[in-house]
Amino acid sequence: MTVNYGDRARIGMLLPSVNRAAEPQISEMLPDGVSLHTTRLRLLSSKEEHINEMVDDVERGAVMLADADVDLIVFHCTAASMFAPGFDDGIIERIEKATGKPATSTSKGCVEAFEKFDAKKITLTTPYIQSTNDREVVFLKSHGVDVLSETGLGITGDGGAMLAVEPEEWHRRVKDQDEPDSQAAFLSCTAIRAVEAIDAIEADIGKPVVTSNQAMVWHALKKLGIDDMPTGYGRLMEV
Repeated sequence: MTVNYGDRARIGMLLPSVNRAAEPQISEMLPDGVSLHTTRLRLLSSKEEHINEMVDDVERGAVMLADADVDLIVFHCTAASMFAPGFDDGIIERIEKATGKPATSTSKGCVEAFEKFDAKKITLTTPYIQSTNDREVVFLKSHGVDVLSETGLGITGDGGAMLAVEPEEWHRRVKDQDEPDSQAAFLSCTAIRAVEAIDAIEADIGKPVVTSNQAMVWHALKKLGIDDMPTGYGRLMEV
C-alpha cells in the first residue's frame, strides 16, 4: 500500500462545514503525490448573513492550513466566492496576508475554465435558492460570461439534501436546460454529486461541462505546475 503524503504538492482547502461531497470527490481526482488537507468554516445556510459569518472566519482557518505547510490554499465555496464581483479577490488577499501562502478560490477556477473554452454564453444549474443563483449570474456577467438560463432546487444550508440529489438527476436537468446558443454548462456547487455525470452530459449536449469541484482541481493543479490531469472528468481535464 502506497500512502499519499503529498510529496509533490499539498493543497489546503477551506470548506463550508455542511459539505460532504468535496473531500471524497477531490481526493479521487488528485494525481499521485498530491494530497488534500481541509479546514472547515461554519456555514448555517446560503443566506447572505450566514455567508458573511463564514467569511469572517477565513483567517483563522487559513492559518491552521498554513501550519500543515500546504503549497496552495483554496477557498472552496462557489456561492461565497461568487457572492459579488470582487468579493473573491478580497478573500484571497486576506488569506495570503494571514499566511504568506498563495491562495485562490472556486470562482477563479470556474472563470478560468470558461476562458479555456472561450465560453461567453452558458447555462447555470444549481441546488441553490434563487438569491444565490441571482448573485452568481451577476458575478459571471462581470467576467464576461452571460447566463442564458438558470435553475436551482431551492436548497439552503442542508449538505445532506444537496448530496442526496443523484448524478442522474443533474444529468437530466442540465440536458433539459440546454440552450442552442450556450457554449458550456455550469453545474455550480461544491457539495453535490455532479462530477459523476460530467462525461454523460457532455456526450448528450456536445458541449463542455464545468462543475465546481472539477474546475477547482484543474485550476489548482495548474497553479502548482502539475500537468498530469485525471481522466473521466470531462473535456476540461484534457491537456
